[in-house]
Amino acid sequence: MYTILIAGGTGLIGRHLSKMLTDQGHTVHLLSRTADPDSKYKTFVWDVMKGEIDEAALSSADFVVNFAGAGIADKRWTDKRKQLIIESRVKGNELFAEMLPKYSNVKAYISASAIGYYGDRGTELLSESAAAGKDGFLSESVVAWENSIEKVAATGLRTVTIRIGIVLSSKGGALEKLLLPFNFWLGVYFGNGEQVYSWIHIEDLCRMFIMAVEDERMKGIYNGVAPHPVTNKKFTEITAKALDKSALLVPSPSFAMRLAMGEMADVVLSGSNVLSKKIEAEGFKFQHATLKPALEDILTRKI
Repeated sequence: MYTILIAGGTGLIGRHLSKMLTDQGHTVHLLSRTADPDSKYKTFVWDVMKGEIDEAALSSADFVVNFAGAGIADKRWTDKRKQLIIESRVKGNELFAEMLPKYSNVKAYISASAIGYYGDRGTELLSESAAAGKDGFLSESVVAWENSIEKVAATGLRTVTIRIGIVLSSKGGALEKLLLPFNFWLGVYFGNGEQVYSWIHIEDLCRMFIMAVEDERMKGIYNGVAPHPVTNKKFTEITAKALDKSALLVPSPSFAMRLAMGEMADVVLSGSNVLSKKIEAEGFKFQHATLKPALEDILTRKI
């Protein structure tokens, strides 16, 4: 069994991964901006903006998993917010690149990334080798994020990057917000609803991260998405069926989204048809490959 140090472990994915790892017998430690004596996991303090980290966190770790970074859709994208979104990710990876070569006990570094890397690409099939998107803050920010992850890989440490799609969980993230209109018997899709949503069940995603820890052959970039993406409108229709609700499907026009959210509307108005073939070729088996059963599982188990 291993000790896994998780940065950003109090977020949606980090919480679920911590539980799955401990259920399997591993020890989880957290890196946080503040100490939490009440946490069920031993917590160490770091400050990426100051380049500071409690080195005891690294000396006790077999693996490091990094989810840290300011929330993409938490606040409107002002210039200051954009800078924070990028720097909170980049500076963390740069700090690990500086510190990890001192600790031979750390066997691998596994970092989150995002399919926002690809930008708004319509129905184009996107493998990990596809070029980055050419326009928009989403792809710009993820390119900067991944460039900083490369600095860790350049140290020679086995490094795995997982580009995460839309994570299905009833505990937070995109799905929680998408479910709200159904309380009023409405299913809302965005713009024309034709943008492709590449999604993943939170447990399948966490299993990918666990595989990245345990499988020494894994290295480089993998898409963290299920094999059957759907359009935004189809996603809304299937969600209604999973909820067993006769909801009225209504569009939220693009111009209204832009007025309300500004440039951040890209998060819901853009789409990308992302492939999962590389991780499957490594031997990964999806437990939740299609959307309706995945949603039903999430909603029934309330995970």
